[in-house]
Amino acid sequence: MDKQELISKVNSVLAEEFEVEESVITPEANIKQTLELDSLSLVDMVALIENEFGVKIASNELVKIPTFQSLYDYLAERV
Repeated sequence: MDKQELISKVNSVLAEEFEVEESVITPEANIKQTLELDSLSLVDMVALIENEFGVKIASNELVKIPTFQSLYDYLAERV
């Protein structure tokens, strides 16, 4: 999977799960604000990403992933 396919899949999965338009998911956007995540839905998002991409996101790593671009980069290194 190349990086563009990864970005497209991440955006599609998150837009569907959290009922937002894909157009609001931009690389520089804050994940929590864009998806309107509270602490419980943040856990849901992590579980969804882990299941979809077969990666494990440690809680200490999660704080290093504030934007969609940082999420894309994180996944690109691990997928």
